[in-house]
Amino acid sequence: MATQTVTGQETAVTQRRISILSGKRGRNFREVVLAYLLLLPAFAIIFTFGIFPLAFSVYQSTLKGLNKIVGTYDGLGNYTKAIGNLAYVLGFWLAIIFLFLAVNAAIKGWRTVRKYGDKPWLLALPGFSIAASFGLLLRFIFLFLPEALGIGDKIRAATQGGAEETSAELFKQFLGEVWDIPLIQQAFWLTIGVLVIGLILTYVFSRNHDPRRGEYLSAFIQIGVYLLGGIFLSWYTLTQVQAAYAAAFEDGETLEIWAQVITISAGFVLLLFSWMIWRSASHQDSTKSTLLRLAAGSILIIGAWLLIGELPAAAADGDKDWYQGLLNTVYYSIGSIPFQFAISLMLATFLFQDIKGKGLFRVLFFLPYVTPAVGAAASFRILFSGRVDAPINRIITSLGFEPLGWLNESAGIFQLIAGESLKLPTWATGPSLSLVVVIIFGVWTFIGFNTVIFLAGLGAIPNELYEAASIDGGGRWAQFRHITLPLLSPTLYFLTLYAVIGTFKAFNHIYVLRTSAALGTTDTASLVIFDAMKRDTRYGYAAALAVLLLIIVMGLTVINNRVASKRVFYG
Repeated sequence: MATQTVTGQETAVTQRRISILSGKRGRNFREVVLAYLLLLPAFAIIFTFGIFPLAFSVYQSTLKGLNKIVGTYDGLGNYTKAIGNLAYVLGFWLAIIFLFLAVNAAIKGWRTVRKYGDKPWLLALPGFSIAASFGLLLRFIFLFLPEALGIGDKIRAATQGGAEETSAELFKQFLGEVWDIPLIQQAFWLTIGVLVIGLILTYVFSRNHDPRRGEYLSAFIQIGVYLLGGIFLSWYTLTQVQAAYAAAFEDGETLEIWAQVITISAGFVLLLFSWMIWRSASHQDSTKSTLLRLAAGSILIIGAWLLIGELPAAAADGDKDWYQGLLNTVYYSIGSIPFQFAISLMLATFLFQDIKGKGLFRVLFFLPYVTPAVGAAASFRILFSGRVDAPINRIITSLGFEPLGWLNESAGIFQLIAGESLKLPTWATGPSLSLVVVIIFGVWTFIGFNTVIFLAGLGAIPNELYEAASIDGGGRWAQFRHITLPLLSPTLYFLTLYAVIGTFKAFNHIYVLRTSAALGTTDTASLVIFDAMKRDTRYGYAAALAVLLLIIVMGLTVINNRVASKRVFYG
């Protein structure tokens, strides 16, 4: 009898297991498991080549030291060397941005809840659990990295001490010792445990048939990640400010960090309010209300400008080479992108017409883009050499002009145009002539690429629109302005985003084209980072500069997305 009871219980358990994997619920479960198994290699690749290198760079940026990768902990020291007290302002504003994103995600989720009348609150448990596992994963990485980076020193010491094991065997041995550290073990298994709990809760609370459960779960994960990021950045920056004040007090010095943080932040808040008031002015019913809002916005802009004027004082202790590199990068971006787009759009418009040999012209225009950058830059280095007998100097001297220094010229282009008799202030001299050569190279390289993309965009515009405009009496210019440009706006948006990111990351051709005679006027941000790492062997400082450049590129990307995406017309 007892045997029959046990057998019956086992059968019931087996039936429950089968019921979980059968029917519509079982099919959905199998599909979810299969989907995540298929995505697992992608997750592994993203973590290995994306998240881990970024986490390693952030960790490395908090270390100081020369001629070695592993240095002593310095907090925000590398950042303050690069941009002065702006590092603290940046830290607090990044925290505010994370908290704002958390609130914004919560508002969007609440609107969805009110719209459909759902009750997804139980999904907050798995969502916040998964978000916490991400934070714990970063904690594990930051605990594991210092010990793992010290393995190299241990191997060298063991080898010099006459160890018989090979380097590979020593590495496995020391890596095992690092892995056996109790704190690292606890951090790892805590991360895995919280993640598993989150996945189990996801399965338990996702068994209903709500079609928006994935959207709600994603929203809770986002809110949790943003909250953790904002809280951590606030705490970390606050502790760094307190440490800086404590060190200054011991040395008998005075600091103005809090005053600068509050002043600059207030300036940006006023600037935000003024922008909101200016936007609301166009929606007013009366002229008086519109004028009052415009006046209030103008007053707020003036106040914001006065408060933001504290920026130079906060940045005064920063690295002059880094600031010059950023300025050179801005010059390079502004000087190359508009010319690229103007010439490429003109060429694309011509090549889109029914002309003979347009296929050949397309290939010729695209060749500079596929030409190896190093070889092409080496050719430009010969063409634009500062020698009198250089090819470009021969051409301009044959036209009756004086030879120029080109890649060896550090003077600003506007100063060269004004002449030596008129001395311009530093901010008005513009990019150096050597940087102008780099800009010419960038324009020459990317014209073909942009032309091909513009041709694809032009091919997507229906010809019937041009025929209708012609019947209505619209000329070529009217058609270009009211049909071609609006329908090319998605293409322009993509190319603008691609070009801005590309110019701020440009390295290869600039490294080949730069000369010592240019006195660093061609060194963009990427080259300053490279010099800090390769020439000065300041790995932590180079990592801090790389993180700052990443923040700048991400900020420009967000601004471009906010501004340009609203003006994109998709037909």
